[in-house]
Amino acid sequence: MKYAILPVTQFQQNCSFLKCEATDKLAIVDPGGDLENILEALKQVGGTPEKILVTHAHLDHVGAVAELADTLSLPIEGPHKDDQFWIDMLPQQAQMMGFAPSRPFTPNRWLEDGDRVTVGETEFEVRHCPGHTPGHVVFYQPESKLVVVGDVLFNGSIGRTDFPKGDFDTLITAIKEKLLTLDDDVSFIPGHGPMSTIGHERVNNPFVSGKHG
Repeated sequence: MKYAILPVTQFQQNCSFLKCEATDKLAIVDPGGDLENILEALKQVGGTPEKILVTHAHLDHVGAVAELADTLSLPIEGPHKDDQFWIDMLPQQAQMMGFAPSRPFTPNRWLEDGDRVTVGETEFEVRHCPGHTPGHVVFYQPESKLVVVGDVLFNGSIGRTDFPKGDFDTLITAIKEKLLTLDDDVSFIPGHGPMSTIGHERVNNPFVSGKHG
């Protein structure tokens, strides 16, 4: 599997492209905005877009989902259904944050913990990681030792929990049970900022290393 990352919107959210090398099919993960930039990046990445994957429904991650799905006739998979209220609020989110108008969408498939999603012949494990939002999911590809974590975990930090239905303790539990159980050499693509590895965060991230507070 190959991947590429394109920061989009004024929040510099990491929209990522996951491509199955065997089939040249690819998924676009969290197309948060800047649709024209995403379409241009798809030309550079190459391959055949197969689906849109969504980690969670905050505006900077899903602002262009409906428009991209319509433009390329792609199905949408994710997030977990507990983020429905965030999807419903997309027009208000866009107005409040000064983004371009964004409209709600209905995923072709809501995802649950333990589900599998495929990109070509490449299979990802779905892990439900609430706390930042209640319906947040991550996508783990064991053979590539890569996990796309959205806003659950960052290089040196964790996702905010001060949004509606966010919860700090829930997030920490999700990180410990769903991410820190992965091998140290698993790399992750966060929703913002540089990539890191599970091992690095296990030792150095103050929120999960036991060094916080």
